[in-house]
Amino acid sequence: MKLGKYSWGIGDRFAHQAAAQLSAIMKAKEAGVSIVPVWNKSNREHTFIHSAPSGTRAAADAAVKKLGWKDQYFCDADHINMSNVDKFIADCDFFTLDVADYIGKPAAADELAAFVNANRKYIGKLTIPGIAQPFDITEATLNAIGAKFLFAVKEAAAIYQHVLKTKKDFVAEVSMDEVNDAQSPVELFFILSAVAQYKIPAQTIAPKFTGRFNKGVDYVGDVKKFAQEFEEDLLVIDFAIKEFGLPENLKLSVHSGSDKFAIYPIMGQLIKKYNKGIHVKTAGTTWLEEVIGLSMSGSEGLALAKKIYEEAYAHKEEMTKPYATVIDIKDSRLPTVAEVNTWDGKKFSESLRHVQSNSNYNADFRQLIHVAFKIAANMGDTYIKALEKNEKIVGAQVAENLYDRHIKLLFAL
Repeated sequence: MKLGKYSWGIGDRFAHQAAAQLSAIMKAKEAGVSIVPVWNKSNREHTFIHSAPSGTRAAADAAVKKLGWKDQYFCDADHINMSNVDKFIADCDFFTLDVADYIGKPAAADELAAFVNANRKYIGKLTIPGIAQPFDITEATLNAIGAKFLFAVKEAAAIYQHVLKTKKDFVAEVSMDEVNDAQSPVELFFILSAVAQYKIPAQTIAPKFTGRFNKGVDYVGDVKKFAQEFEEDLLVIDFAIKEFGLPENLKLSVHSGSDKFAIYPIMGQLIKKYNKGIHVKTAGTTWLEEVIGLSMSGSEGLALAKKIYEEAYAHKEEMTKPYATVIDIKDSRLPTVAEVNTWDGKKFSESLRHVQSNSNYNADFRQLIHVAFKIAANMGDTYIKALEKNEKIVGAQVAENLYDRHIKLLFAL
């Protein structure tokens, strides 16, 4: 399968918003931008919610049929590894090979030596077209990059080959984003060398970028530095495709891409400048829009939204631990449960909705609810029935968030 130029990861924790999400993608197409929808849900999320990949596939297929979508779409086995990939193979056709946990683990000496030898021709001044300053490459540089990343890429290859045994047609992404340290453009170049060496036909690569990509809130970091890094990454990929024979449609994937409003215009301008594709993963914002919609729906929905926050506040450590590298919550800025219980639907929804110009908006409140979807899952039918009862208002929030605050900003529509 060949992934289209622009693709969007539209996660859906509870598999009830596929049609609303697809309506936003269809609106973009009407505005002149063709985007491939990719429904993504990780093993972690399936485990918390007690769901299965078959549910994600069924929801996507139903939305496509309902809205008459005739173009490409995918279901992503998001952030999988060898321990859990098998449960995704039947229902998914996009595999995010997450090897962040293997970064820094030592490769075998002979494999590291082979990597260094394969890249020895780049020792000296490495000039990449479009990048003003050449990179100084020494044998020590190659050894250091290989020692840090080679084992992880080999693990990605093992997962890829495992899927390939039973599924011949799928998209592969290599993901290294959920780590503390960003990969530099020159590291990305040699990571891609290893990807080619291990024969992974990756169509997207998800590095860790400079700055913090916290879940569901805006980018935190030096925007100018990000812009330089992102541009150099685009040029590195273009050069690596030619140097290593990687798929010609290989593109950057931006994980935790939800709500990164400060850098969307930058990314949009640069992919337009170089005529490049992009894959953006937005997942948890769908669940947040559900809670926003419920808070707006009336007394019962608002009470349910408040109960979710009450439980999240009481179990903050448990909720936040799995997301430690991608959230930044200050307890002093969280409203108390007693305070939230005094709020009406307008105050609750505006505190949660990511509109920074609104004085009610609270990024810490938003991040805590973002990682608390397990609480809604534990409510079982109570939460699902609330979604179904308020489908119209909830779906409107989901579609508006995806199109108006994300797609329009990235593509300057």
